[in-house]
Amino acid sequence: MQPSDIGRLVTLGPPAVSPDGAHVAVAVRRVDLGANRYRTAIWLTPTDGSGPPRRLTGSEHGDSSPAWSPDGTRLAVVTGRDGGGARLRVLPIGVPGEPVVVCERPEGISEPVWSPDGTRIAFVSRERAARWATGDDDRAREPRRIDRLFSRLDGEGWIIDRPSTVFVVDAGGGDPVAVAGGPYEHSSPAWSPDGRTLAVVADREPGWDLDETARIYLVDAAGGDAAGGDAAGGREPRLLTRSGRHHTHPSWAPDGTRLATLASDDHLAAPAHASPALVDIATGREDVLATGIDRTWRPFPGARAPIWDDGHLLVSCEDRGGVHLYRVAADGPGAGTAEALLTGARAVAAYDRAGGSTVVLVTDHDHLGELHVTDDGSLRRLTALTEPFHDAVPRGRTPYRLAVPSPAGDGDIDTWVLLPDEPATGAGGRLPVLLSIHGGPMTQYADAWFDEFRLWAVAGYAVVWCNPHGSTGYTQDRVRAIRSPLAETAPGTGWGGIDADDVLAALDGALAEFDQLDRDRVGVLGGSYGGYLTSWLAAHHSDRFAAACSERAVNNLESLDWSSDAAGWFGHELGRSWLDAPEEYRRMSPLHHVRGIDVPMLILHSEDDLRCPVEQADALFVALRLLGRPVEYWRFPEESHGMSRDGSPRHRVQRAQIILDFFGRHLGGRRPAQVPAG
Repeated sequence: MQPSDIGRLVTLGPPAVSPDGAHVAVAVRRVDLGANRYRTAIWLTPTDGSGPPRRLTGSEHGDSSPAWSPDGTRLAVVTGRDGGGARLRVLPIGVPGEPVVVCERPEGISEPVWSPDGTRIAFVSRERAARWATGDDDRAREPRRIDRLFSRLDGEGWIIDRPSTVFVVDAGGGDPVAVAGGPYEHSSPAWSPDGRTLAVVADREPGWDLDETARIYLVDAAGGDAAGGDAAGGREPRLLTRSGRHHTHPSWAPDGTRLATLASDDHLAAPAHASPALVDIATGREDVLATGIDRTWRPFPGARAPIWDDGHLLVSCEDRGGVHLYRVAADGPGAGTAEALLTGARAVAAYDRAGGSTVVLVTDHDHLGELHVTDDGSLRRLTALTEPFHDAVPRGRTPYRLAVPSPAGDGDIDTWVLLPDEPATGAGGRLPVLLSIHGGPMTQYADAWFDEFRLWAVAGYAVVWCNPHGSTGYTQDRVRAIRSPLAETAPGTGWGGIDADDVLAALDGALAEFDQLDRDRVGVLGGSYGGYLTSWLAAHHSDRFAAACSERAVNNLESLDWSSDAAGWFGHELGRSWLDAPEEYRRMSPLHHVRGIDVPMLILHSEDDLRCPVEQADALFVALRLLGRPVEYWRFPEESHGMSRDGSPRHRVQRAQIILDFFGRHLGGRRPAQVPAG
């Protein structure tokens, strides 16, 4: 794989199975490198394999979020429009008729879901406040009034004057009615079986921005609270979940008496594993399920509402690099027990079930995600939409998996090593090494295709990656192991403690296992929290590395907690606030150990990054430059935190070229044919 092959990538979205189980709709995203944009269309395929996938839509501005009507004769899709915003369309499927534009919004539309009788569609869109009425000239608008945390969101910009609102619209077209709106953020609408009520996720309680808890509310589907008032004669949304747990992804039981949800005890100590749970509508009583499996049931990415199926719930969870599908009993004497349906060295990136058909989007280390039908643990592939990419780009080797003992003595570190097909030239034919660290930290490197590792292997590097303490896929205690040692509840080593020790142990394990790896030519790189650990390791273990690339990194935890779009969250995650323990935040910040960095450093950052604002990169660059250390700094304009995954295609290609050129100069790997001029 070469950097330009990013232009060949094909990505499938979550499947949507028709009510009779006969067909599945999916959004397919392709990269248009020449136009520097993404092209997204809806494809339809029969689940019995009787025919190939066929393209259903293909608008200029892209189609996404397919949702079936209850009778399976219509499909709602979200379509972009000129000048921004989106429209909600309904397409006839297998019956006569023409597409209908249901409504248009100046903002994006997401999460469309049909009412049980097929007459209405609920969806989520941002509702602009009155200050937006002055047009497009921001200088003519009133100033923003900021009275809460979480006033911005990475990739979205300011949201305090554009709250995420749940609307309901007639499926035949009309003006949407806001049923749950600002100043609160709402998501995940789910219809009750009788069509009278919507369950939504929000936090509308006093001091909600300090509480950090998502709750489930019940909303009158005929019209509810919007912009602080009573809309369409509706009633105030009613709080359902009162346990203090963090709730997401609601799903109604067929009889309407309970809700399934994913719940976690973040209010006790963050991060906390999410588990499937049942909430009684009449009493609010909660029953947590699958308690015997100490893993998170809210995988990232790929979490969705549990699917009810004959007294059971379909739910996925992370486990040691895998993302697996389970069937959890909701009723009967075995209630709460979990049965594995699909496991192994793979990631179930998304799934859906209807009409007796279960369709999963599955990826592994050698394959981009494709749709499969699963039954009793077997897989039957439905699509081959990524095959043109794999035909043009050789897959290369399959990574080796190692079990490396953690220095903490509490088990192994899941570690992978990808060797190149054709080694780059080097001393004695030995291989330069790139050690990659994931972001989060509450996520995992999954048993999934990762284009960046293929890029680096083709350039002649042995690639090493792992899931250290702090990663998901392990027990809750292990995820919490990097909370601050000053935390009153569940104290750990802090960032840069056992997590850094694990990463170095994984590297040593790979060097010991493969004699051809050159320990004198090791580079380290990572993004976000991975960028943090890169900066930290460069400051404390420069003798281990020949070069480092710190991308969209956390370098100053203290300033991050007041400048990030997640301002205030890190006190929950670490167990102590920077207001109470400023010296602890400085102790854990790479910037305060910057004099120890004595290795060539590449800094990459997006200028519109709100999760880790660009001042984090500025601080590291200025310090290294003042110290006279070798440093290169690239800033990507009009890109957000997720640029490497969802940024403009050209920037993604240029980023890959910059990384390969930098490590090629310092480690001896193959350099790309083209490099941005800067």
